[in-house]
Amino acid sequence: MNRTARKALVTGATGALGAAACRALARSGLRVLVHARRSTTQAEQLAQDIRAGGGAADTIVFDVTDARACTQALEAALADGPVQVLVNNAGVHADAPLAGMSAEQWHSVLDVSLNGFFDVTRPLLLPMISSRWGRIVNVSSVAAVLGNRGQANYAAAKAGLHGATRSLALELAPRGITVNTVAPGIIASPMTEKAFPPERIAALVPMKRAGTPEEVAALIAFLASEDAGYISGQLLQINGAMA
Repeated sequence: MNRTARKALVTGATGALGAAACRALARSGLRVLVHARRSTTQAEQLAQDIRAGGGAADTIVFDVTDARACTQALEAALADGPVQVLVNNAGVHADAPLAGMSAEQWHSVLDVSLNGFFDVTRPLLLPMISSRWGRIVNVSSVAAVLGNRGQANYAAAKAGLHGATRSLALELAPRGITVNTVAPGIIASPMTEKAFPPERIAALVPMKRAGTPEEVAALIAFLASEDAGYISGQLLQINGAMA
């Protein structure tokens, strides 16, 4: 199959990391579906930027926690062929010490990162299997590996992706489909600039700097490539040598 005909879906595409992943996948020749939860403004601007640079991109809007809406949107996207590259990047924070965490904070975070993974991935699997080629990359976090105070919900949701990745990789290996998890550390963004001042980053990260969205996107693009066809079921950390 011509690689330029393959479609890639990136959930949570309007954030810094999701946008970088969209651009990297578009540069590799994929037609990118830029996902947004509600407003299409940022997603459409990103898609326009990709098209202006010679790439192919469209927007897709749905809430990953609404299984019915998710399935409807994905069925429409599948009308002209399978989505063969999926980047499950959508995630939210609702931080609090567990003793003071509300049930809403707990469930809202798991609903997006873990239940959202299920809602998005399942409808895409049979068409992907029929094509006998696919790449699924789940975006986790260093918090899922090392833990982080005030983020038991986020760490639990992202750690759940690791187990799902391993199991799904075994299920899909005979079909030519790989499934991997990428676990970024501290990545530069407006959010991390507030949470991690330079002195804090220097204390936590042996490389003494935050990573860039583009560095993570390059890893995602590699895992989505033909060259990564024998890598599956893996957790790849990209965190500047954090222990």
